[in-house]
Amino acid sequence: MITGKTGVFFIVADPIEQVRLPEIFNHMFEQCGVDAVMVPLQVTPENLAPTVRYLFRASTTRGIVLSIPHKTAGASIVDRISKGAKIADAVNAIRRGPDGALEGDLFDGVGFLKSMDRYSMDYRQKSVLLIGAGGAGSAIAAALAEDGASSLGIFDPDTEKSSHLSTSIERQYGIPTKATLNNDPAGFDVVINASPLGLQPSDPIPVPADRLKEDAQVCDILMKNQPTPLLRAALDRGLKVLPGFDMLILQSPLFLDFFTIPTAAEALRRDDSVARDLLFPAELRDLVARR
Repeated sequence: MITGKTGVFFIVADPIEQVRLPEIFNHMFEQCGVDAVMVPLQVTPENLAPTVRYLFRASTTRGIVLSIPHKTAGASIVDRISKGAKIADAVNAIRRGPDGALEGDLFDGVGFLKSMDRYSMDYRQKSVLLIGAGGAGSAIAAALAEDGASSLGIFDPDTEKSSHLSTSIERQYGIPTKATLNNDPAGFDVVINASPLGLQPSDPIPVPADRLKEDAQVCDILMKNQPTPLLRAALDRGLKVLPGFDMLILQSPLFLDFFTIPTAAEALRRDDSVARDLLFPAELRDLVARR
């Protein structure tokens, strides 16, 4: 029940309809007896900074999660930022610190690798093609580079973004990284869509599926329209695939810790099957065997 004392979390995106985190948060709040609620807000990029700052003027605002396309812009709004978020130049979680300053962190990369490990998707010592150099893509690139990928190719139609990210990753982590000139997946062991392509029915497929290696692993982090056309094409070829839901599920305890709700975080770590049942379409629940 929402009361006058209820703490409010917001998730901000544009568009907003693809977000799934409120389903997890609100379920866990109810299950754990936390007097809080998460509310979705659609906010355009030009209104992001004033919206975030004004929301935190309310004492009942407990935290804000950022989704597409706001993660990179969010890094310039906060007063303090974690090391990992600084390297990726993006944040997806903002809280008010004890001194009133806004603190930002980024959990996409950690959540993504936890998801790959849970489903035995082998990325260590593998070549990876990453589609999308935005906030989520930057976090995933940094996490892969830090945890053992052998090389990274990064494609984004905004070549300035892909070039900047590839240069930063190679400088920070020392692994071969390049901004690719096109989205050709030929020769890559792992292909990851971290772009918005697939949110709309009219979107082109992020990579030409007929160019995927015969043993490629294909991931798509989108939270809407799963399985996406990319994953359907990969499944048709018998390839191992991973949708984005588990990335969100496995970073959710990190969000809850960041927002100082340890009881809900620990409950979700012990058993996240409820979150999986909330998010995964029936046809995707048994795609891969959990370890």
